[in-house]
Amino acid sequence: MAYTEVILTTNLPPLGAEADIVRVRRGYARNFLVPHGKALEVSKGALRSINHLKARRAEREAREVTAAEELAARINKLKLTLTLETGETGKAFGSITAKDLVGKVEAELKDVTLPRHAITLDKGIKESGDHEIPVRLHPDVTAKLKVKIAAAHSEEDDAAAEDTVKKRPAKS
Repeated sequence: MAYTEVILTTNLPPLGAEADIVRVRRGYARNFLVPHGKALEVSKGALRSINHLKARRAEREAREVTAAEELAARINKLKLTLTLETGETGKAFGSITAKDLVGKVEAELKDVTLPRHAITLDKGIKESGDHEIPVRLHPDVTAKLKVKIAAAHSEEDDAAAEDTVKKRPAKS
């Protein structure tokens, strides 16, 4: 297959960021990247203008890190309390998932939308108590979310347990 090298002018996550020189298929460069202004063909003039692209990339990355650090400071101050339904024996019904945590953080910090996979849990939280959960906002910035899980004893389960006890036939 025929490949060519191009200089990216915008941030394209699968390929690279501004000012990166990447090797792509010639048709992809000719038919998509160059006509849409996402890349320049490698030439002496384009190589000279690469400094401008590097400066633009540095500005964008600095803005992203600053925004992530500000959000991390807000998340570090946050203390969430969630309720986990438990049965008579203390066994949890369901669990607290990353989706629940993202929804709660966004509800508390109204003007914030967390990235989709910012909170990663190996498995749902099924035990009550205090937890510190890492929130990855940027490759260089991670916040610690403090969560208190309170166990709530379900009254419906108590009523159901009492019904089953009452309905058992007496042994003769």
